[in-house]
Amino acid sequence: MKTTVSQIAQEVGLSPTTVDRVLNGREGVKPRTHDIVMQAARRLGYFGPVSLQEHADLRMDFILPGGSNTFMANLRKYLLEEAQAYGGVQPNLHVIDGFDPDRLAARLRELHGKTDAVGVVALDHPTVREAINQLAATGVRIATLVSDIRSVTKVGYIGIDNRAAGRLAGLLMGRFLHPDNQHYIVVFIGSPSYRGHEEREMGFRAVIGQDFRNLRISALVQVNEDRDRAYEETRAILAAGRPSAFYNIGSGTQGIAQALKEAGMERQVVVICHELTDASKALLLDRTLDAVIDQNPRVEAREIVKLLAAAVRGTKEPEYPPRLQVMFSENIPQA
Repeated sequence: MKTTVSQIAQEVGLSPTTVDRVLNGREGVKPRTHDIVMQAARRLGYFGPVSLQEHADLRMDFILPGGSNTFMANLRKYLLEEAQAYGGVQPNLHVIDGFDPDRLAARLRELHGKTDAVGVVALDHPTVREAINQLAATGVRIATLVSDIRSVTKVGYIGIDNRAAGRLAGLLMGRFLHPDNQHYIVVFIGSPSYRGHEEREMGFRAVIGQDFRNLRISALVQVNEDRDRAYEETRAILAAGRPSAFYNIGSGTQGIAQALKEAGMERQVVVICHELTDASKALLLDRTLDAVIDQNPRVEAREIVKLLAAAVRGTKEPEYPPRLQVMFSENIPQA
């Protein structure tokens, strides 16, 4: 019989509501409480049978971009926390500044013979695909995280459906803007090397083209995940005219918001972005942002650790993939 939330709550002396928040990756729970609940859940078999080999250490490496992206910084933290809480895992974090295909491929090659499993935020590039396939050929289990690559040898992908995320952004944008007027939208993209960013753009364009014929994308601006560049590009755009809306596919939202505020145009331009962070929460509250499409980095960290550990040990665990959530000023979760 499957372990229940109530049984875990009784084991750890917490309320079923708190346990449910932890198991579903919701915010508003202290890190220590989170760890206690997850350890009890695994011990009681909530996520499936415990392997006899679970306490044998395995090395698990994670490769993520560096820089000032708050979502990635949170993800890095949660990966280490979830791997340590899982048990029997030695986590190693590789943060690459100047994240580009050559640096990423080189780091993957450096892991030959040194690891059991790799989770990677992957760039969709031939050199990266070849490096992943070569590493997988040595028996290393590999999973992509946040942004997927389709044509490589891997055990799975942990992340949201990015095309659906882009379609959701398109639907929101169409609903926010008055249907009787012509509107021009500027789309900011982090990097087309991220398949996830490309998929978001595709989804956004599809919905705009199908359902909101009064909307036009007037510019596609690449900011390379750099908030300073996003700020400068936004200043130039505002100096040249007044678009109706901005859709930011990747990071750089703080730079966009800064330029809007300096121009006195916050609340005059509809702004939709991704990833709920402390900064984007504040921008929702002061109405500089209209909506944030969120994915839960703690859930993604937990799921990729489970996926890779099960792949190495030859076991199977139930999957609880991250869900798309839309955040407005009125439904920001408790910090």
